[in-house]
Amino acid sequence: MKITILGTGMVGMTIAEKLTTLGHQITMGTRDPETTISRPTPATWKKIPFGDWLNAQNSVVLETFENSAKEADLVLNATSGGVTLKALDMVGKDLNGKILIDIANPLDFSNGMPPTLSVCNTDSLGEQIQARFPEVKVVKSLNTMNTYIMMHPETIPGDHTVFVSGNDSEAKKAVSNLLQEIGWTEGNIIDLGDISTSRGTEMLLPVWLRLWGALGHANFNFQIQQA
Repeated sequence: MKITILGTGMVGMTIAEKLTTLGHQITMGTRDPETTISRPTPATWKKIPFGDWLNAQNSVVLETFENSAKEADLVLNATSGGVTLKALDMVGKDLNGKILIDIANPLDFSNGMPPTLSVCNTDSLGEQIQARFPEVKVVKSLNTMNTYIMMHPETIPGDHTVFVSGNDSEAKKAVSNLLQEIGWTEGNIIDLGDISTSRGTEMLLPVWLRLWGALGHANFNFQIQQA
């Protein structure tokens, strides 16, 4: 499958590495490819230039946002929540008719750490994306855990949960199939309902951030147990 990942930070890089091992053709979208290639990668990649990391990958192509999704079968939004809508505007009509997996959270760092949510309670970033792009099949998922666990659920022993939210049932089924390909078991994927339910998963972030502080690491996830 041809998958476009919007965003070239640690999240996008981790997802690209995993999906290429599964045989998918990956295009990564960024605002300025030349600047992106020359910048250092995060510390988890020993701060080598992004261009060196890119050259080491199999079949990963770097494009501007505007050109990144032209051939995509599926698009994954791994941009920072504060710039998501601007980035998607750059992609524009190439999103129409496609599934967009949104993993971003509307975190506001303007007052330092811990961040707050710039939208919550009566709206969500997932809903804002769907409203801005009505012809796109938006599915919110993977936004309630750290990026390594997203792509390597086996990191956490036993059962733990990933959520999906979206208006299109076939799109959610396609996303669930991709999640299972990544390594998530069908029983641990919970369909919460339409895109408005992404309010709930986005509002888990303040709890997640406090848990990160209390535990001293981000290697955890939520598990939903039923009686």
